[in-house]
Amino acid sequence: MPRRRSVKLGLTIDHIATVRQARGGSEPDLIEAALEGIRGGANGITVHLREDRRHIQDEDVFRLKRAISVPLNLEMSINEGIVRVAAKLKPAKACLVPERREELTTEGGLNVVGEKGRIAAAVDRLQEKGIEVSLFVDPIPKQIQAAFDVDSNFIELHTGGYANAKGLIRKRELKRLREAAFLAHSLGIGVNAGHGLNYENVKPVARLPYIQELNIGHSIISRCVFVGIRKAVQEMCELIKHV
Repeated sequence: MPRRRSVKLGLTIDHIATVRQARGGSEPDLIEAALEGIRGGANGITVHLREDRRHIQDEDVFRLKRAISVPLNLEMSINEGIVRVAAKLKPAKACLVPERREELTTEGGLNVVGEKGRIAAAVDRLQEKGIEVSLFVDPIPKQIQAAFDVDSNFIELHTGGYANAKGLIRKRELKRLREAAFLAHSLGIGVNAGHGLNYENVKPVARLPYIQELNIGHSIISRCVFVGIRKAVQEMCELIKHV
């Protein structure tokens, strides 16, 4: 069994911007939300610059990079305009995700096998700017092998199937995640995970071998309505950092 390490938390703050965009203006302040999350123990800040700019805006990502002391992880599609923004921004990390305009949130992993050429080109372009690249993939061996083929630094395992399941199906999904983590590690790819994780279901994923970072947003932002961002992050960190 591999030696366990402390799992990092990437705090996704998209839905702070969702609330702001509902009325326009500048409240709630995205920068203060990020700083409060960092004070609570977040090891990184994640934002998704969507093609339709429904929450995070271009100005936000540049302001965040200047303001925070932890790595900025930019979730992004392989759309040319988004890649161009990322190349200019030079975040510490970029996670390539699939994106459809009509979806409420990201609904599944990248089809790396089917779009290997376009994804490889985006990976190369970002890495040339010194950006560490991750691919958001379902726990499917052929997709993980394809992530290796395009020289991705990391994969981020899509945990939505696990998070949405119950009972024996959830156990089966957790087993798939475990096997995917072992495969990625054997190929020399770093392993992160995220999507649908909350205070009730996160521990088994945090305990998986080789997981380095969990990117969590909706459940923490929901919790912060009642206790504040700093405490909501502290509570999540207690669950994942020493499993």
